[in-house]
Amino acid sequence: MGKTYVEPKLVLFTNSVQSGCGGATSSTGPFYCSADQTVYIDLSFFSSMKKQFGTAGDFAYAYVIAHEVGHHVQYLLGTLGDAHRKMSQLSETESNKISVRLELQADFYAGVWAHQDNLMFNSLEEGDVEEGLAIASRIGDDYLQKRAQGYTVPESFNHGTSDQRSRWLKKGITTGNIKAGDTFTPAYSQL
Repeated sequence: MGKTYVEPKLVLFTNSVQSGCGGATSSTGPFYCSADQTVYIDLSFFSSMKKQFGTAGDFAYAYVIAHEVGHHVQYLLGTLGDAHRKMSQLSETESNKISVRLELQADFYAGVWAHQDNLMFNSLEEGDVEEGLAIASRIGDDYLQKRAQGYTVPESFNHGTSDQRSRWLKKGITTGNIKAGDTFTPAYSQL
């Protein structure tokens, strides 16, 4: 794309951390802070993945990290800033829809990383893709809400459904082409 990639910083933490975006606890889970261009990974999240979501493994963990780095890529491309500016001017429901588009694109970028990493290092092993898709489906808003409260509230979704998250991750893995990850142009119902 004619751009220079600038690596994000990485901070590993347990319990709590102070970031450029403010304080965060383990309940926040992994996150990206554009203010300091840093990916924050709470190590306890990985142990809870197996307990809470019934899935774990090296590729599932790598997907979580790559998703957060995907937000850094969005930052570098200007997508993250543009989306946050729009979100600040909209209702909560409409803002959530933009958030879903950001999250699905970060899932896609994680898939692109997996595809490219596999081309360079033959890193994908049997079952890795299924492992990543399993965790993607278990961190969808619909799955999490249904599990927590027995029903879903679609207008409150801010990360995407299980099906959407799995599809965009798989599309990234399959295509390996960053240009195929436009989650902002399609109608929201087509994501």
